[in-house]
Amino acid sequence: MAEQKEQQHPQYRTDRQTVSQILNGEPSDYNLAELGRMIIRYKGFPGAHDIQKDLEKALSNWGLTEAALYEKTREIHQQADVYKGLGRGREDWS
Repeated sequence: MAEQKEQQHPQYRTDRQTVSQILNGEPSDYNLAELGRMIIRYKGFPGAHDIQKDLEKALSNWGLTEAALYEKTREIHQQADVYKGLGRGREDWS
């Protein structure tokens, strides 16, 4: 069985800041949406284990499962454009 090489995600630097803000913040609509986006981005990624652990920690801190988070974020995205006015142009799910 071949060993998988640890990879560096191209968005690691900015994502590390985002995850730190999530960990230090409250479960606002924006932070919940960002947490969901980061979990999707890093799920199964062969690297950035510190980010993956911190995402799990944020879920635990807020008393959420991944399924409950996705349920909440679907509601958030149906009700409002959580990223509007942030100058991002579009959501970055890459």
